[in-house]
Amino acid sequence: MKRVAIVGGAGRMGQAMAEGLGALADVQVVALIDTHKPGDAFGARYERSLSDVDPSTLDVVVDFSNPEGVVSSANWCATNARGLVVGATGLDSAQMASVEAASMRTGVIMASNYSLGAALSERFAAMAAQYFPRVEIIELHHDKKVDAPSGTSLTSAHAIVDARRRAGLEPLGEPTQRFTLPGTRGGDAGDGVRIHSVRLPGLVAHQEIIFGGPGEGLTIRHDSFDRASFVQGVALAVRAVSSSARLTIGIETLLE
Repeated sequence: MKRVAIVGGAGRMGQAMAEGLGALADVQVVALIDTHKPGDAFGARYERSLSDVDPSTLDVVVDFSNPEGVVSSANWCATNARGLVVGATGLDSAQMASVEAASMRTGVIMASNYSLGAALSERFAAMAAQYFPRVEIIELHHDKKVDAPSGTSLTSAHAIVDARRRAGLEPLGEPTQRFTLPGTRGGDAGDGVRIHSVRLPGLVAHQEIIFGGPGEGLTIRHDSFDRASFVQGVALAVRAVSSSARLTIGIETLLE
């Protein structure tokens, strides 16, 4: 039985994790950590800060708060030899360095998306990358998401770039000759792989990786219709992480 505290437990993702993880036979959610009181504690106790929690009462911290919260959780987990599973995105280089430093003292698993389907779509895209001359990514999220592009789309783009480089392919050139409206071609995530971000109410998390070649196209689409789609991936990470010093990026290796 893994005993879990969820940082950001009052947020949409935190509440989904508390409900989903708490329903599993081998996971016990013992605490929800947030500056705001959660709407539903799902049988766990509520604390405003990890510093209010006795480390002996839990095994793993799951953090879906924000970059600043992740740094605080990483330091706490490193000090108290507790595993850390990070779901928050948007960390800058200094914040990421803090997490990496913590991983030298305890186990840390980070992923931009804990959906099993998203992890598999990234794997499929890396497989396809060497066979198509062009590729672009469209990511679509709810209008409350604060960062763009999504961490998932950046991870997918980097996997595609790496696969193309391993295959000896050149960076993608830009076919557009005249821009009537600047910025309409999206952002370059590296080697010309473009990401286009959509933010609309009613969406949750969706992504299309679109490959094009002579006479054909391949679209790899993944849809998360509910935040419950992330529970199984987080559960894999919770089961896998330990206090042994290690940093794991993504859940792909947990699917093997």
